[in-house]
Amino acid sequence: MVRGAVVLGASGLVGQRLQQRLANHPMFEVRALAGSARTAGTNPADLTWGLEGHAPALDLPPVLDVQDPGLVGKLHDLGVTWAFSAVPSDVALSLETHLVDGGFRVCSNASAHRRRADVPLVVADLNPQHLRVRPEGEFLHACATNCTLIPLLMPYLALHRAFGVVNYHATSEQARSGAGYALLRGEVSLTPDIPGEAEKTMAELTWITGRLAQGKIEPATIDGRMRCQRVDEADGHIVDVVFELAQPVALQDVNAALDAFAPHPDAVGLPSAPLKPLMRVEGSVRRETHLWADGLGFPAEVNPATDLQAGMAVVVGDVVMEGPSRVRLRSLSHNTVRGAAGGVVLLAELASTQWS
Repeated sequence: MVRGAVVLGASGLVGQRLQQRLANHPMFEVRALAGSARTAGTNPADLTWGLEGHAPALDLPPVLDVQDPGLVGKLHDLGVTWAFSAVPSDVALSLETHLVDGGFRVCSNASAHRRRADVPLVVADLNPQHLRVRPEGEFLHACATNCTLIPLLMPYLALHRAFGVVNYHATSEQARSGAGYALLRGEVSLTPDIPGEAEKTMAELTWITGRLAQGKIEPATIDGRMRCQRVDEADGHIVDVVFELAQPVALQDVNAALDAFAPHPDAVGLPSAPLKPLMRVEGSVRRETHLWADGLGFPAEVNPATDLQAGMAVVVGDVVMEGPSRVRLRSLSHNTVRGAAGGVVLLAELASTQWS
């Protein structure tokens, strides 16, 4: 069954990534775009396209206004049942709740509802159990995580499951695209500091790794420190992280644990799910080589509108032992694919198998 969808965010970077990834999707069909008053009423074909390749050929009505009081009715008339949200958090706060109340299933990239007790925060191939039905009814609203969490989360889980992680110390190197088109195009100046990013990422790590009990998440207790900074690269977030393990280990055992890391069975076979969500390389991780990792290899040329697994795997390299139980590594993730639009679409693929 193909589900009618609206993309909330017509002209922004993540909104356009969502349009790109949904244009040929086997489970969803884009039937509407909704955006700000600036883009409302615009023919979608006339919107400036900012990503690689051509804009998807979507036969759609003019862009709807996210602030239109009649939005719910218009979306129902278009056969929309799912909403993919990439609007700013201040807009998402009320808009997403309004759509859920209107009967839509909402999967969001916005941070407004992350870590809310009644809105699951999910990385589909890692913690799908958090989507399970709560005692008082069904979840119809879920959020994907902050883009910076992904390259930290994957190796953390691999090593924690194998050896236990006592603490971590991480530094991020985040690409310009993480701040949207304005910084990517050079319309605003790059500043290294990203206020609040480290705190948000560390908090989400405890939430994702927390325990589901009686329909509520009990966050894990994790000792860590993090510093986040912007770097002058177009795409790809890299995290340099030191893990203190609960036991002495050999480098070959660390590498084996990273190599053995597997997705949750609930996500296997979903269109956007890579066969291996974590790929280890000998030597260094490089954006120019590893950005589009797909769980099998590192394709040099991809079509993101059809190659749904491209850019969905995290790549780790530079793995070294700095002490008997201290591991250092560098981890790369495509921040606008795995860390944003691709993660949201994968979340929706999973949710569509669990939500009626």
